[in-house]
Amino acid sequence: MPSYDLIIRNGTLGTSTGTLPADLAIKDGKIAEIGSNIAKSGPEMDATGLLVLPGGVDSHCHIEQLSGAGLMNADTFESATRSAAFGGTTTTISFAAQHPGMRLRDTVSNYAKLAEKGALIDHAFHAIVADVSGENLTHDLPALIAAGHRSIKIFTTYDKVRLDDEAILETLCTARDHGALVCFHAENDGLIRWATKRLLAAGKVAPKYHPASHPRLAEVEAISRMCYLSQAADQPIMIFHVSTVEGLEVLAQARARGVQVVAETCPHYLLQGPELLDQPNGAAFMCSPPQREPTDRAALWAALANGDLQAVTSDHAPYRMDETGKFAHGSDAPFNRIANGMPGLEARLPLMFDAMMQRGLSIADFVRLTATNPAQVFGLAGKGDIAIGMDADIAIWDPAHKRTFGENDLHDNCGYNPFAGYTVTGWPVTVLSRGAVVVQNGKIIGKPGQGRRVPMQISDAMKPANRL
Repeated sequence: MPSYDLIIRNGTLGTSTGTLPADLAIKDGKIAEIGSNIAKSGPEMDATGLLVLPGGVDSHCHIEQLSGAGLMNADTFESATRSAAFGGTTTTISFAAQHPGMRLRDTVSNYAKLAEKGALIDHAFHAIVADVSGENLTHDLPALIAAGHRSIKIFTTYDKVRLDDEAILETLCTARDHGALVCFHAENDGLIRWATKRLLAAGKVAPKYHPASHPRLAEVEAISRMCYLSQAADQPIMIFHVSTVEGLEVLAQARARGVQVVAETCPHYLLQGPELLDQPNGAAFMCSPPQREPTDRAALWAALANGDLQAVTSDHAPYRMDETGKFAHGSDAPFNRIANGMPGLEARLPLMFDAMMQRGLSIADFVRLTATNPAQVFGLAGKGDIAIGMDADIAIWDPAHKRTFGENDLHDNCGYNPFAGYTVTGWPVTVLSRGAVVVQNGKIIGKPGQGRRVPMQISDAMKPANRL
């Protein structure tokens, strides 16, 4: 008779393919057995009436990161991963942000040390490439890819971090030659500058004018251009935080001509509109791209249902509503001097569980879009699903638990909740990382530093079509 570290009994397992009533046994941090008659052989946990789901994989979050404007966000790896665990997420992919003049190897090493010290859950990194000079592309990036850092992030806007098209093509080719995925914040820099200059000249400086400074065509043009550069270099890409109907149309057209592109969106593009910025605390909702219109939200939901979007991520970018964050340039700063971003690591899964169930999506859809697909796209072996041999990253959900978000009830360091007032049904009540309980009964059990880095393997989403 096998001896198990833990058996979770009487729950309904939810996987990327469906649900089934079954018990689940854990041994040495792995899922060791799934069945209905697992013999008692150690500690047990009763999940009667509960859902036993894979822990979420949030593949887009900014943690302990210095922005292009030189502003440190509010979270450490300890506070961010604590918040993530409370929300049912057990793996994060955050950014190692290179700035001009920095070596890529040193950048990633420094972020890895921060995570090794503070992270409560497992993690990986996207290497932001903002400087292709010297040995950054010829030595550092290939070495990082070989070490399992197989995701690269490029900005097409923001002064200190954006790359021009030639540098983007060189980075795409390096990724193709060594086996990596290139991800984009895709907005046209010139359009944003042009719109911002005219708004400020007209005295339109309040947060409510921020959406107008990021025209929807800025997203549309940049997604289109990145797809053409991807096609030219024969290198797969991913588009982050798609927010518009037209952006979805561009992606469909690119795929029809053979471009290998996957894409994601975020809860604030699915649930919020730009009218939130037209209120006294409008700065709290500023993000880029900005929230869009009801027709965009409807199209994004349809794209999730039909598979045109592959993931829902948080784009967690926490800045406090004070001089350390949003108002580093003063409480009356114009919109272009207010830090962009909102916290979202903890709220992502409860928001999406509730919204997806209301819209007729299945538990399997929820699992795929918030865990399985991100893990598969980024080559995170053992993560994102429930099956024998997978890591025992488990979130046990009470599907009937109803909660209304408060003004400041998250476990990060941001100090506010941009989804305050939203009522959700469904909540993760117990969360395990590699078989160890990290959250239980509303308390954190995990310890800083127990999270491990997950090396990325070459995934199908990273493989070129060999049509160069």
